[in-house]
Amino acid sequence: MSGPAPGLAVRLGPLELPNPILTASGTFGYGLEFAHLADLERLGGIVTKGLSLTPLPGNPPPRVGEVRGGMLNSIGLQNIGIEKFVADVLPGLARYPARILVNLFGYEFDDYARLAARVDPLPGIAAVELNVSCPNVKRGGMEFGHDPELLERLVASVRRATGKPIAVKLSPNAGSPVAVAEAARSGGADILSAINTVLGMAIDPWTRRPRLHTNRGGLSGPAIKPIALRIVFDVARRVGLPVIGIGGVETVDDVIEFLLAGASAVQVGTALFRDPRAAEKLVAALPGRLAELGAVSAADLVGAVRPWGEA
Repeated sequence: MSGPAPGLAVRLGPLELPNPILTASGTFGYGLEFAHLADLERLGGIVTKGLSLTPLPGNPPPRVGEVRGGMLNSIGLQNIGIEKFVADVLPGLARYPARILVNLFGYEFDDYARLAARVDPLPGIAAVELNVSCPNVKRGGMEFGHDPELLERLVASVRRATGKPIAVKLSPNAGSPVAVAEAARSGGADILSAINTVLGMAIDPWTRRPRLHTNRGGLSGPAIKPIALRIVFDVARRVGLPVIGIGGVETVDDVIEFLLAGASAVQVGTALFRDPRAAEKLVAALPGRLAELGAVSAADLVGAVRPWGEA
């Protein structure tokens, strides 16, 4: 006689999720437009496409290109702006039990706090995720996520603007993701999301042109999973904040690997372009795999990796 199914509920600091499977920002729209393609009620959480203070058109095409092991993109953070999201999208999302995390970004320091203050009183938003890999035009293209001192001040300003849980999305292109993660913690972050896309490039040999109009773009998909696992492992062990693992999650064993490395939850991204139901399928598959591994819950595996050379 089989026992009870393993529990899927997880806690990320102050944020509780019914299961550890979320959608990644930029791969599932704002959530609502996928309601006819996927069962939003089964998801642990939906992370919206990045939102700015005003609408942005994004970069000119070509801005997406498939490569071996993943895809490159340079969408340029095209979005409808925070006001249209609040007025037209958020009311529809309220019909679904999935936790909504709004991904926020700005080109200037104060943009982040202004965005956080705008969503702070809204009950339909469970947390904010800060994309700190956008160029800051006032600093000559410097990325917030590469400067620990600046990032600490930025997160602190957002912390003063909102009482909602704050997740900071780490860049794998920073010199020391651990140092950046520690700065986010010092500024008041509750959660770390790791990782954003890896800077890459592809060239068409016939035209001799880069495949993206911006020449370089963000690489995502299975090719970056080993990089993501390494950063999750390092950050989870050294920083002490709950981590959401991102990067190449396609199978239930990918989910297990991230949990073992120290992530409390994962975000599914590029896989959703091929199958909009990829995330909910992982929710369905996870209890069986946990049972096979002898785990009583998803939380039971968080950080349970047994590194070589350690007791």
